[in-house]
Amino acid sequence: MRRRDCITLLAGAMTALPVVARSQQKAMPVIGFLSGASPGPYAPFVAAFREGLGETGYIEGQNVAIEYRWAEGHYDRLSAFAADLVDRKVDVIAAAVPGLPAAHAAKNATTTIPIVFTSGVDPVEFGLVASFARPGGNLTGVGFLNVELMAKRLELLTELVPQAKVIVLLVNPTNENAERVVRDGQDAARAKGVQLTTLKAATESEIDTAFATLAQLRAGALLVGPDPFFVNRREQLVVLASRHAVPAMYYWREAVAAGGLISYGPSLTSVFRLLGVYAGNILKGAKPADLPVQQPTTLELVVNLTTAKALGLTVPPSILARVDEVIE
Repeated sequence: MRRRDCITLLAGAMTALPVVARSQQKAMPVIGFLSGASPGPYAPFVAAFREGLGETGYIEGQNVAIEYRWAEGHYDRLSAFAADLVDRKVDVIAAAVPGLPAAHAAKNATTTIPIVFTSGVDPVEFGLVASFARPGGNLTGVGFLNVELMAKRLELLTELVPQAKVIVLLVNPTNENAERVVRDGQDAARAKGVQLTTLKAATESEIDTAFATLAQLRAGALLVGPDPFFVNRREQLVVLASRHAVPAMYYWREAVAAGGLISYGPSLTSVFRLLGVYAGNILKGAKPADLPVQQPTTLELVVNLTTAKALGLTVPPSILARVDEVIE
């Protein structure tokens, strides 16, 4: 080979090296965020999810991308959204809200892409994982056992409103956990000697109808069942509860911050932060089967004293002594 040809060949090879190197670099990982809720009301929880990711070194837009899929209360859309995320070959699916429908949709869509979920019911009982300690398969997440707190919520509500002999339980019939919520609520009501009437709502207009029925029943209090749709509609629920002057128990503090009376349950922001940490750990190489399903150990009791005063209620010392946050 002549010297001139050799130099030309080497120069061409050196020019091509950056192109080859760039082609071998791994693209930015992508998380598929699958939710049956709406983005606006869930903005604080998405922020908490990003915070958890940040704790593992991942910042959205810098070294990780997030593809959001919001079903906005139409849970029947979740399967198609999950399939779309699988087709896009995302690196992790965060089946965030609601736990069962979103997680089942993701699980049915893939057995290989890692899935992290939130679940307000026992994920073992409902077939998401093999056990809390050893999830097995491609799923793990945060199980905060929200439904199991129904009895405690009813107890607190009757303690705050002892004159209420008829209590309405509001559930979303499209959620897989609705039957369990009703069953646990009825068991708790029998134990407390109060009448519990179930009303169903899966749309904005059905919430209006439920409150009209509640007024006809002369219900003394309202127990809002755990469901992301109700988180979406918290402003509507709080306004209607105020308009009908009915004391209402919620399961998330944000409803009380918006003017609701009382809430009892895990911190949803903490749950979503943990979800983000798990998603980040999986991006770093951890396997879902090796990550135990986490359970938040802290439950929040929150009371709005301004709302209590407007309803003519005096919060008993027994509740004030246990309250984690008082909103005035």
